[in-house]
Amino acid sequence: MPPKPVPTQRQKRLGHELRRMRVAVGMSAEEAAKLLGVDRGKISYMESGVRSISEERLRTLAHHCRCDDEKYVAALAEMASRTSGWWEQYRRTLPQGLLDIAELEWQSVRMRTACTVHIPGLLQTTDYALAVFRAVLPHLPEHEVTLRAAHRNHRQEVLNSEAAPSFTGIVHEAALRMQFGGPRVTREQLRHLLDQSERDSRTVLVVPFTRGAFPGAGQTVLYAEGPTEQLDTVQIDNSHGPDFLYGEAELTKYRAHLDRMEELALSPDDSRAFIHAITREL
Repeated sequence: MPPKPVPTQRQKRLGHELRRMRVAVGMSAEEAAKLLGVDRGKISYMESGVRSISEERLRTLAHHCRCDDEKYVAALAEMASRTSGWWEQYRRTLPQGLLDIAELEWQSVRMRTACTVHIPGLLQTTDYALAVFRAVLPHLPEHEVTLRAAHRNHRQEVLNSEAAPSFTGIVHEAALRMQFGGPRVTREQLRHLLDQSERDSRTVLVVPFTRGAFPGAGQTVLYAEGPTEQLDTVQIDNSHGPDFLYGEAELTKYRAHLDRMEELALSPDDSRAFIHAITREL
């Protein structure tokens, strides 16, 4: 028997939402299967993201689960019918998690990220990204370093797309002073960061050392707002790969986390002046 396909993060999230709707009204998997005209096992596959669901069946389930939020249901239907994006060209050459991050960014309506040791990926130069990937342990082959940098450059196109989401990057002073690739690469990166901070729908905020303690363990956090609040997602970088969180308590926690980081940060104008000052030191 061939192995079951590994679902993408989008497919897992859709399955999670289907199960949440069903459980919220006390509907059993057997009842859902009868309602949709499928066997019990297919409900399990749908809720795990392994098996797709048609828009008609999704709307039937939503109706019988008394879910009358049309914007939410329409967003789920779009998730169910969505065709593959540009990131599919990297399938089988890059880890699934990197493709999932790209898809999450392209489907977001607003993004906020906090970085403490490096510049946000969507604002990195190619040389800076290469230096970041060359620092990975165990070391990556040079062809994979180059491939990851190309993928990162491709991801950045989301900020220039017709429906570009608003983007706020909260950057700790430590990230500005970390010299990935050396002084020249860092200087070029900071100049690029300044340029990006002046573009429409992009905001860069700096948290200086003097602001003291800040929330979290210092990991990179992305809060991606979906088409409805129920579909917001938090993505956290880890050494084993990205984690995706969307429990209500987790979303509340990381919204507060980023709110506090913004409170600690300098204003956009003061942040630019701060970055200019560090650039002149290099």
